[in-house]
Amino acid sequence: MAAPVRKDEEVELQVDSLAYGGNGVARLDGFVVFVRRGLPGDRVRARVTKVKRGFADALAVEVLEPSPHRVEAPCTHYPACGGCRFQDLAYDVQVAAKEEQVRDALKRIGGISDAPVAPILPAASQFFYRNKLEYSFTQTPSGPALGFHKAGRWDEVLEVEKCWLTTDLGNTIRNAVRDWAREESLEAYDQAGHTGYLRHLVYREGRNTGQVLVMLVTAPGEKFERAYLVEVLRRFPEVRSIHWAVNDQPSEVTNLPSTLLWGDDAIEEQLLDHRFRIRPNAFLQTNTEMAERLYELAIDYAGLAGTETVYDLYCGTGTIGLSMADKALTVWGVDISEESIACALENLELNQIGNAAFFAGNVGQVLEELAERAGPPDVVVVDPPRAGLAGKALKRTGELGAPRLVYVSCNPTTLASDVKVLREQYGYELVRTKPVDMFPHTPHVETVSLLTRERAAAA
Repeated sequence: MAAPVRKDEEVELQVDSLAYGGNGVARLDGFVVFVRRGLPGDRVRARVTKVKRGFADALAVEVLEPSPHRVEAPCTHYPACGGCRFQDLAYDVQVAAKEEQVRDALKRIGGISDAPVAPILPAASQFFYRNKLEYSFTQTPSGPALGFHKAGRWDEVLEVEKCWLTTDLGNTIRNAVRDWAREESLEAYDQAGHTGYLRHLVYREGRNTGQVLVMLVTAPGEKFERAYLVEVLRRFPEVRSIHWAVNDQPSEVTNLPSTLLWGDDAIEEQLLDHRFRIRPNAFLQTNTEMAERLYELAIDYAGLAGTETVYDLYCGTGTIGLSMADKALTVWGVDISEESIACALENLELNQIGNAAFFAGNVGQVLEELAERAGPPDVVVVDPPRAGLAGKALKRTGELGAPRLVYVSCNPTTLASDVKVLREQYGYELVRTKPVDMFPHTPHVETVSLLTRERAAAA
């Protein structure tokens, strides 16, 4: 149908639901309009920002009739901060929308009209749940400050005094680093002009151990006194590891080689009675409390009886595979990150587990070699990045022909497209999918899915 709107036109819209990614969904004479800053139940005046063949994008510029599901956002930085999209939306509506987004993706993209989606598992804590925060420095009249990018802006950082995603300790340590930077008369890096020095602060906290790792990221050059930064951070007994990394590129990244300034090179976290070492760049689910629930689901879906060979693909620091090891015959983990694999090998020793092994490599390139070495898997667990099992990794995983495939996903759309390929080309059936809310007040949703097939049907 022809679009009933033009770019820059302002229209009144009734927002009916939330699309994956967080935009409201409205319809104008049947034509879909995705409304940024529109919540389900809102009637808004919106300015059209983009028109495509089958839909339009718009920005809500005025709420004419607020949704009955709107609530008061507790954070004083909301909505200017880009960290939380939905603090003003009732939590039960948030999780219902996420569950529906998973179901819709499996139907629309995966081709499963009646997808076996179980009720979503809500987050145990709606605030202060993150174990990792990455702050950006910004220059203010008072000196350098720390915060997050403003909503929709790559070049502007909003100073944060209290973040509702970290703990009181996390807020206090961040503010202590801010005060140190001002005392040292250091200058924040300017992303637009590529000038200045201080770039990021990475904060990682073992929520079940109380151990804290801090990493400062700067532009090139050592313009601060190491000993004084260490002195400031050591005032907090929880701080066990202090790192410094240098970013000499314009892009904003924190996944960088680092220099240990003081303490241990890693901290420890405890999940499901196992200890895990966490270095600055190693992957760990950022919601510790819900990560345990996620792993319990994965273990349950794996259906282990003690005789199985398990492949743990995209294994990170080995958290899922090591949690399964005492219930399996052998566990074999693969991840492209050498730092994560180094942590996984340490975690293997730390937990005195003798029936698991971990290797660094590209999943799509090493599975044939792994199968020759380890034998065919009975269970494959995959926890890929947002892009899903792209290209060769999807093909090789399907060709393994494991009777049980446990798919942990952070993106319902790529999960759905991968499930479609696994069903149509490799004979798998989706048995069940359980959404898990790891990130309240954001558009993100995790899922754990079980796919099964008969081994006799293996290619």
